[in-house]
Amino acid sequence: MASKGYPSDYEKGKEIKGLEKVSHMEDVFIFHAGTALKDGQIVTNGGRVLGVTGLGEDIPRAIERAYQAVKKIFWEGVQYRTDIGQKALCWL
Repeated sequence: MASKGYPSDYEKGKEIKGLEKVSHMEDVFIFHAGTALKDGQIVTNGGRVLGVTGLGEDIPRAIERAYQAVKKIFWEGVQYRTDIGQKALCWL
């Protein structure tokens, strides 16, 4: 998940919402890259902000789980790729 404008110019300091909901999801892991803690809130602090990983019984279920989590996370200007994992489906 990335900030609007990445990889060029992007704004920092946007409050990230939904992390608490995602923290309770089974087999989902959030990796912080461009985040910071400001006034008790987690905010964006880089272009590449979060990496979201889902585990599953197979590749399609892992992809589905990851994107279920992504849809629960939001900040102003959030953007993310929707093709992650698709190449792996060709090998099934």
